[in-house]
Amino acid sequence: MKPLILMTNDDGVFSPGLAAAVAAVQDLGELLIVAPRFQQTTMGRSFPHQEQTGSIERVKIQAAGKNFPAFGVVGSPAQAVAHGILELADRLPDLCISGINYGANLGLSLTCSGTLGAAFEADSQGVPSIAISRQTPLHWQRTSDYPEADWSAAQQCLATVVKHVIAGQFPRQASILNINVPDQPVQPLDIRWTRQSRFNDSNFVKPGPRDWMKGFCLETIQNQAYASLPRDSDAYALYMDKAVSITPLTWNMTAGMTTDMDLESGCY
Repeated sequence: MKPLILMTNDDGVFSPGLAAAVAAVQDLGELLIVAPRFQQTTMGRSFPHQEQTGSIERVKIQAAGKNFPAFGVVGSPAQAVAHGILELADRLPDLCISGINYGANLGLSLTCSGTLGAAFEADSQGVPSIAISRQTPLHWQRTSDYPEADWSAAQQCLATVVKHVIAGQFPRQASILNINVPDQPVQPLDIRWTRQSRFNDSNFVKPGPRDWMKGFCLETIQNQAYASLPRDSDAYALYMDKAVSITPLTWNMTAGMTTDMDLESGCY
């Protein structure tokens, strides 16, 4: 029996990035494609509760010149994954692939990312995951217009990693692989293991005077202060060396334990 691969994308079920991922791994397993019906960038692992949340539509997406059955879920990427695992899969998926995303997901942005939110949701239900993102300009990342992008390097990397994962070579103690691919990677591809950096990929701009009673979205600008980051970090690899970054992640957010805090005094 072929491995069951759950595929999703926070940019929506009709994202070209999802189609590119499907094309890359179509021969490597049985694909179950379940993604948000609409653009859901930066939703993290949220579970919004709205009137139509959880409604599911059967759709078809085009990839590699073929039509693939898919499901569009009204909700966040994490919700799409939850419905995929609990309602749509006939067995527990062997792997979840989230992406290929418009825009990098690295450093301190991981908890904001819908791409990573979907991967963490799959992990919480016992499914190892791959989150894969392609570097793009910031203004590409929240649109439903889907600008044309070259997905070939990300596809090549994804297919290679999935083959290793299916062969049982998932890194020990990791449950998610976070892959980031440069927009213009060096050739041949430089694929390296990296660490998550303490780096905001984009920074919010302090708003000027405005009417607080009106809706407002904080403006973001690209953070380019990556030259001083550790050379083994995700952001340094992507931005400085134009290398593919693969960062092994886990659900465990526990910090290193310390004995410096005296919890017995004044803590009742």
